[in-house]
Amino acid sequence: MAKRLNSETTIGAVLQQIIQVNKLQPGMDEIDVREAWRQLMGNGVNTYTRNVVLKGSTLYVELGSSVLREELAHGKYKIVKMINEELGREVVKDVVLR
Repeated sequence: MAKRLNSETTIGAVLQQIIQVNKLQPGMDEIDVREAWRQLMGNGVNTYTRNVVLKGSTLYVELGSSVLREELAHGKYKIVKMINEELGREVVKDVVLR
């Protein structure tokens, strides 16, 4: 039978420890970045977004509109800043629009 610890810990702290021990942070970051993209870009951009993938610290976004891709390319650094602010830490360093 498992030993019980008498000290109290929050569920959030336990989950964070599980994520660190099992090295799940990259997968959690990808999920968080996809959700941040969806929320920050709105319905107009999300309609043309086909795929959002985080590899390392680079965000790859596949778009179905070349006009939208060109428009977003002018604000890549703003997109990086907005996503990192939404997540509360620096996860994305570059954005590649395809």
